[in-house]
Amino acid sequence: MISQEAKLKGRILYIVNEDWAFLLNRLPMARAAREAGLEVHVATNVSSGADSIEAENFVLHRIPLQRGQRAMLTAAASIKAIREVERAIKPSIVHHSGVQCCVFGSLAALDQTFPVVNAITGLGYIFSSSSSQSRLLKRALSRLLPWLLNRDRSYTVVQNLDDREALLALGAKSDRMTLISGSGVDDESLQPLPEPAGPITIGFAGRLLVDKGIRTVVRAYDLIRDQGHDINLIIAGNPDPANPSSVSHDEIEAWIARPGITWLGHIDNIVSLWRAAHIAVLPSYREGLPGALMEAAACGRPLIATDTPGCREIVLTDETGLLVPLEDSAALARAILRLAESPALRASFGAAARRLVSERFSARIIGRAITRLYGDILTHGEISLADSSAQSDPRTTSR
Repeated sequence: MISQEAKLKGRILYIVNEDWAFLLNRLPMARAAREAGLEVHVATNVSSGADSIEAENFVLHRIPLQRGQRAMLTAAASIKAIREVERAIKPSIVHHSGVQCCVFGSLAALDQTFPVVNAITGLGYIFSSSSSQSRLLKRALSRLLPWLLNRDRSYTVVQNLDDREALLALGAKSDRMTLISGSGVDDESLQPLPEPAGPITIGFAGRLLVDKGIRTVVRAYDLIRDQGHDINLIIAGNPDPANPSSVSHDEIEAWIARPGITWLGHIDNIVSLWRAAHIAVLPSYREGLPGALMEAAACGRPLIATDTPGCREIVLTDETGLLVPLEDSAALARAILRLAESPALRASFGAAARRLVSERFSARIIGRAITRLYGDILTHGEISLADSSAQSDPRTTSR
């Protein structure tokens, strides 16, 4: 293992499907890599994030990356573009973010000698959906992923223990896999907030996808309102047409016609949501490690989520929040009411959530972990045992 004071040398190339996804999820890691001495390059599909990426003194490479159903139709062009960037900059290490980029990037690197880090940031729609199309893709990925992940000079990063076990079951090698808990949350700029005045308000942040649980949230809200409780709901996020589980604008319009529901769309300053909300809710089907909940926790908000992979890493039952069964709007309504009726419980859970983020998920901690991983790979060509997936499970560790 390299010392934390040692400076790394070379270029790192991040391959991410969208510029906004890089800024939202990979920025703390890239900053840590830059501070460790690496020259940072970012290859991504660019929409509106170019100025923000270049303002970090990162080198931006525009490549065609499509998501959703069009991804496979344009796969050859994406792989060719990745290879061209790699040929031009000769990276010392390449970091693929998300399953799609892990597959495309690993295929692009098949005949190359530089090491690659395949960051599985959640197994997502393909592994959580029951549609016939997703079953076919899951079957194909179940064969392709282990082959790509187990190649020489290929290393896998997972964000939670459930994804680790799922990949091991597919045949991925444990000695080439490490667990790093998320991408890091800026707990210095995100500080605990006082509760807002007025009626109890639920906050939801995320893309408006069925498998993020947004319909479950709205159904639970309807149940609460039908029982006569004066509780409000704020939704922050937009639909994602590239994702098959996206809700429609018509459905959103029907939601905001209800009394007490506010839709903010995309917001640049997440603090504005948690300043207005008492409780953070994310009844997702599956996550890597949900950044929305970590940001809410950093702001001192109690959490409610589903008892599913990723969510249960940050929501510790009766400590940082409450877990409910998947797609159970009645259970979600009961959990919301339990917190709504107890200011003491909200304060206790919120304070514990803040501590958990600062102790395990902060940008400083994750930055040290990822740069240590890069250093081990660049210096020794392997992951040290201390960085392997045998980390303590926060769900079973007494705090």
